[in-house]
Order: sequence, then structure tokens, then C-alpha cells
Amino acid sequence: MTSELDIFVGNTTLIDEDVYRLWLDGYSGILEQTGATAGVLQSDTMDHYRTFHMLERLLHAPPKLLHQLIFQIPPSRQALLIERYYAFDEAFVREVLGKKLSKGTKKDLDDISTKTGITLKSCRRQFDNFKRVFKVVEEMRGSLVDNIQQHFLLSDRLARDYAAIVFFANNRFETGKKKLQYLSFGDFAFCAELMIQNWTLGAVGEAPTDPDSQVDDMDVDLDKEFLQDLKELKVLVADKDLLDLHKSLVCTTLRGKLGVFSEMEANFKNLSRGLVNVAAKLTHNKDVRDLFVDLVEKFVEPCRSDHWPLNDVRLFLNQYSASVHSLDGFRHQALWDRYMGTLCGCLLRLYHD
Repeated sequence: MTSELDIFVGNTTLIDEDVYRLWLDGYSGILEQTGATAGVLQSDTMDHYRTFHMLERLLHAPPKLLHQLIFQIPPSRQALLIERYYAFDEAFVREVLGKKLSKGTKKDLDDISTKTGITLKSCRRQFDNFKRVFKVVEEMRGSLVDNIQQHFLLSDRLARDYAAIVFFANNRFETGKKKLQYLSFGDFAFCAELMIQNWTLGAVGEAPTDPDSQVDDMDVDLDKEFLQDLKELKVLVADKDLLDLHKSLVCTTLRGKLGVFSEMEANFKNLSRGLVNVAAKLTHNKDVRDLFVDLVEKFVEPCRSDHWPLNDVRLFLNQYSASVHSLDGFRHQALWDRYMGTLCGCLLRLYHD
């Protein structure tokens, strides 16, 4: 009597998501009781780890993963491998956001690992990913998000997060001061997106007029001409008549609508000087780096100390910004709108009442 045995042979690379997570998190392998012997589990885990190590060089340039023939991995699994490899921890990115992605910062990873509880290996992977994406896209023309998606095949949300990381690293915004610790990466990423959309060369489609110009990173660098022009806004607080009229327009409209009207009326000129002077100082690199420190010091903290509800902040900023259009002596309406459109969005995000 003969027996028949059906055998199926396949070459699809198996990806265990749990083991992949352990590998990404920098662990050597954690075994759980699953009914199998420890030896079998250890062997299976290490087999997966060997596969991940071989895949890692392809993950450094994700399009290569799609076009290679060595590993037969379904498209959905390829997307998962890439997305999770480039994912990052909130606690880690907050420690390095705005810092130069250099060897000097990399030396601090031991301390960051200790502070956050994230393994050193995982910290290194995340830092190297930030640096790799930055180096690839920093001098590219066009949309920063699109360039990241094209070269690293990330989801739209993750690509936008990396765009914020690249933008902050390039402009070296200060995010580590004690008074900024209440802000999350999401808060900064929200502001980065607004600035990329409105304050960069790419925001207004201004290609360099000089064909030999080296200004290729359209979405990465702030528009220097725009920053220089912001000095023109100082007239709003330097001209006493304009300042008084601006205050009168805002107060007339908001009387009876703000719970903190008397506080706003008493502090209007200080708040206005703070917002306008922040703009006027953005011609200097140090003041660009201190943008968020200045916004918190000049606007968020004074409003907090007077217990402004978030809705009152919103009403004030909307009217403060819009009423400038009624100032006959002011000739920089478009510049004001470009500045305040972004600033209002950022301030509302920074203001946690």
C-alpha cells in the first residue's frame, strides 16, 4: 500500500510583524511561552533577524526594495517594512528636533537613550533615518513632501512628519528650551507645515531668476526676501497714530465679545509690539532660530497669565489681523497677510489654555 504526500514549495519571504517590531526596537529577541520549545523559538527569531539585517540595506533606499528579486515580498508587506522602518518615537524626535543632524548630535544619543528609555540601537536607527532623508532631499527642487514620498515611499502622514524634521533641522529652530517642553512634535510639525506653505520660496512659486543660482531647496529654506521685507511692518507699532487706530478698531469690534476684554485692551500695545517685533527681527539667523521662544514669551505667556480662553485668543488674532486692512496709512497688506496668516495658525496651536 502506497501513501501519497502533497508538498507545496514556495519562496515568499515570511515577515513576522512582532519579531520585526522587536528588531526595530533594538532588542536581541524576546521569547514568550507559545507552546513551542525555547530552542525552536530562538531559531525562528534569529532566522527572522538575519532576514531583516539583509533587508536593511534595501530599506535605506526603499525603491530598491521594490525592484530587487532576491526577496519575494508582497507589495503590502513591502509597504509595512518601509513604513515601520522609518517610523519614529515622539520622545526621541523631541530630543533632536531642530538640532543639526551631525556627528556632534549623534554623540548625544547615549544620553537620549537613557532619558527616554528607548534602546540605543533604536535611537541610532531613527537618527540615521532623519539624516539620510535630510541629505537626499535638502537641495531638491519642488515639494518637500513629494520628494520624500518619491525617494522613500512613505505614507503621506509620515512624509509630512519627515518634511517637518528636515525643515526644522535646516533652519535650526530652537525647541529644547524649558518653556517649550510643553509642546509636542505634532505642535511643531503643524507650524512647520504652515511655514513651508507660506514662508518659503516654494510657497509662492518663486524660481530663481538667475539660471546659475544655487537656490534649489525651494521648500527647505525660508524666503530671505520675504524676511527682509517684514521690517516694513514695524510702522504698525512705530507710528503712534497707526497703533492707536489699530487698537481702536480691534477694541470697537471685540467689545462685549471677549471675556478678557479689559485685559486685552490694557495689554494691546504690548501684544502688538511683541508680534510685530518678532517679524522685524527675522532677518537675523539667531532670531529665526528663536522664533518659537519669542512667540511663547511675547504672546503665549502674557495671555496665559491673564487666563485668556483659547476662543478669546482666536477672536483676538482674527480681528487683530483683519483690522489692519482698514488702516488707510498702511501700505503692506499682502506682506502682513502672508506673515499673520501663518503666525495666527501657529499661535493658536502653541496656546494651550
